[in-house]
Amino acid sequence: MERMRPSASEPAQGTLPATTLHTVVDGAPGAGTPTVLIHGVGSDLARWDPVIGPLADKGTVVRYDLRGHGTSPKPAGPYDIADFVADHVGLMAELGIARANIVGFSLGGLIAQAVALRHPGLVGRLVILSAVAGRTAAQRAAALARLRAVETGGPAVVADGGERWYTDDFRKKNPGVVRAHLDRFRRNDPAAYAAAFRVLATTDLIDELHRITAPTLIMTGALDVGSPPEMSRAMHERIAGSRLVVVEGVKHAVFEEAAGIVAATVRDFLHPPGEGPRVPPSGRPPGRAVARGD
Repeated sequence: MERMRPSASEPAQGTLPATTLHTVVDGAPGAGTPTVLIHGVGSDLARWDPVIGPLADKGTVVRYDLRGHGTSPKPAGPYDIADFVADHVGLMAELGIARANIVGFSLGGLIAQAVALRHPGLVGRLVILSAVAGRTAAQRAAALARLRAVETGGPAVVADGGERWYTDDFRKKNPGVVRAHLDRFRRNDPAAYAAAFRVLATTDLIDELHRITAPTLIMTGALDVGSPPEMSRAMHERIAGSRLVVVEGVKHAVFEEAAGIVAATVRDFLHPPGEGPRVPPSGRPPGRAVARGD
C-alpha cells in the first residue's frame, strides 16, 4: 500500500439505448487502449474536469452521464447494478470500443467492479476511486438510513454542506468548488437520484472481487467516511496483484482535493512511463463532444 499526501452479467431489463447517454470524448484517437470514466451518484461527467487533461493527453478518454444523471435520460426506477453495467457495455459497443481501461468513482467504482466481474474481456486496466465494498453491519445500517432519508426528503437532505465530501480546510479555501457541487447535487431529479442511491446503498460485491483479473489500482482518501480506507484495503486483499493508494488529508472528493496526485497516479498506472506518448508532439488535439439525449 502507498500513502500519499497532496501538495498546497446478465443484461438488465431496463437497458437504455447507448445513443441516449450524454457522452463526451476527449483526447486523440490512437492505437492504445481508450479510457472510460464513470462518475458517482448525484454527479455528472463534468466532475472529471480536474483530472481530464493529464488523462486525455495520453489518448482517447470517454466520459458519460449515468442514467438518471446530468442530461442522460432518467427512466423510472427501480435501478439495479445490472442496469448500469448494461448501459456501460452498450455505450462501448456503440462507440466501437472492444476493450477499455475503466476508471470509476464512488457509485462509478462499484459499477466498474461489476463490469470487470461480468465482462472481463472488455476491461484492460481497472481503477477504483473512493468506492465501497465489504461494509460492516454498522456501515450497512448507516447506508440504509441515508437511503431512507433520500427517499423521503430528496437529494438535499444528505448534502450536509459538503462536509462529507470535503475537509474543512478545502471548503474554506474553495467555496466556489463546494457551492458548484452542492448546486449540481440539489438539481438532481429526486426519483432518479433515489433509484441510483439505492443501488449504491444495497450493492456489495466484496465476495466476488477475488475473480477480478484486470490489473487494478484502488485509491481513496484517508479521511473518507463513506468509502473509508478499510474498504479499499479489503478490495486490495481480494484482487490479486492490485495496487492500493491512500491519499492523506482528504475526504471523499479525492480527485478535487488531490487532483494532481490522482491525475498523475491514474495516468501512470494506465500508461506506464516508457510506454510512449499517444498524441502528436505538437500537442493535444481538442476534445470531441458527443452529446446524446439532450
